[in-house]
Amino acid sequence: MRRLRVAYDSRAATEKRGIGRYASCLLAALREVDLGEVLESHRPRRVDVYHTPWIDGALLRCPCPMVVTLHDLVPLKRRGEYLRTGMRFRLRYLAVQRAVRIIVPTASVAGDAEELMRIDPKQIAIVPEAAAEILHPRCAAEVAQARQRYALPERYLLWVGGLEHPDPRKRVVALARAPRQLPLVMVGPTARWAHELDGDVLLTGEVPDDDLAAIYTGAHALISASDDEGFGLPPVEALACGTPVVACDVPAVREVLGECATLVPADDIDALLAAGEAARRPAPPPPQWTWQDAARRTWEIYADAAERRGPAVPRA
Repeated sequence: MRRLRVAYDSRAATEKRGIGRYASCLLAALREVDLGEVLESHRPRRVDVYHTPWIDGALLRCPCPMVVTLHDLVPLKRRGEYLRTGMRFRLRYLAVQRAVRIIVPTASVAGDAEELMRIDPKQIAIVPEAAAEILHPRCAAEVAQARQRYALPERYLLWVGGLEHPDPRKRVVALARAPRQLPLVMVGPTARWAHELDGDVLLTGEVPDDDLAAIYTGAHALISASDDEGFGLPPVEALACGTPVVACDVPAVREVLGECATLVPADDIDALLAAGEAARRPAPPPPQWTWQDAARRTWEIYADAAERRGPAVPRA
């Protein structure tokens, strides 16, 4: 495989949630694997391929073959709940349809892309995600320091994600209000609405990765109440830190975690929390896929894209 020059839209790495983690981890791994030159730019010039790891970087008119990572299609699947987001993404989806190759994290998202966007399955490549290397089990001293730093209780259930605005599929309000025996710790950037949640909830805000690893390690279990996911990084990160995971049984989560997590019906928050409180260690190991594996597969996709002529044509 010849060495390629690839323009990579690294603006996505500044995002505070899963897209940011994906963009930054993949960029580092692409350079570590070192099968070509990666230039950080969202204005591709004199390169073989342009890769945007988020939908915001998709171009309607790209001067070279374009690769787009599509993390999920929630705004198209649930238009009534995501009216504002859907309007924002309308032109972006048109641009995605012009990509030569489309990367998705799961077969579940691939199926959504085929059905909702009429993308030819030959254009789609499934490349799973992974936990960042910094997220690994921490010693008792680090766990104690994090517990003291954020005033965490001795035993707690954990939720990790973005709380800048309500996301219907995450069901944070229902999770916070549901009865339980253990307090619930929520980690991630917040906005005012999150501080008005009912129930025994402790918000840490955004935390550094070393602290996040310690908070994962010290948790009784990670709870994921999402009733729709494209991949779901927090459960994989929790497992990488040795923490049991309880999640809603939705297609992408089932695909990613398999028997590594306890899965409960998506419509039963009470059962989700009960399973979390009943969780026992040791947790199963996380999926063995790494960011280096993802990078090698992505370089193969770049090579394929560079050989193609013109954008993909969506099916009628």
